[in-house]
Amino acid sequence: QVQLVESGGGLVQPGGSLRLSCAASGIIFGIYTMGWYRQAPGNQRELVATITSGDTTNYADSLKGRVTISRDNAKNTVYLQMNTLKPEDTAVYYCNAYKSNFRPRDYWGQGTQVTVSS
Repeated sequence: QVQLVESGGGLVQPGGSLRLSCAASGIIFGIYTMGWYRQAPGNQRELVATITSGDTTNYADSLKGRVTISRDNAKNTVYLQMNTLKPEDTAVYYCNAYKSNFRPRDYWGQGTQVTVSS
């Protein structure tokens, strides 16, 4: 019943921008911390950014200043704006929904491919 559906990935040139979206259903969206993670071939899945139910944000140090996470609770959607993209940003980007209070839950989307190449 729970679904996290990512969209917005694709091919972009170095220095370009991209906005990813994640539409959630089957959860009370407003009580979840939402996040974006990424995984490149041969690498572990790593944090990109998170945003709490109170709109507190957290970013990976390597990406701070280039990415912005935001949420629209009315649309049950979390966004990731990525600017000044680099080839090393190439990865599958995954949406995450997490809550630790009252029946802890951790959900993942299917991922969307981001390729940064000239």
